[in-house]
Amino acid sequence: MSGGIAYVLDTDGSFATRCNFDLVELEALEQEDVDAVRDLVEEHLRFTGSKLAGVVLDHWELHLPQFVKVMPRDYKRALAELEQVPVSSGGDGFLTTESEGLA
Repeated sequence: MSGGIAYVLDTDGSFATRCNFDLVELEALEQEDVDAVRDLVEEHLRFTGSKLAGVVLDHWELHLPQFVKVMPRDYKRALAELEQVPVSSGGDGFLTTESEGLA
C-alpha cells in the first residue's frame, strides 16, 4: 500500500495471516466505514457489473462482518498529527484589501 485506507473482503478469514503488521493495522469498521464500503461496492457494481459485488449487496448483512479495514501505520500517524495542527486561525492577524478598505 502506498498510503490510504483499504477495505478487504476476507471471506475465508485468512487475510490477517498475509499482512505485514510492521506496516499496517487491521481495524474494525466504524459506521462511517460501513457507509463508505457500501458506496464503494455499489460503485464497483455499477462500473464493472461484478457478480460478486451483486452477491455482497444482496446479502449485505452476511458479508459486512467479512470486511476488514487495513490502516497503514504511517497514514494513521499522519492523520493523528493533522488533528493536532490548527488548519486556520479564523482570520486573526490577516489583513485583506476587502476588510481594510484598501482596494
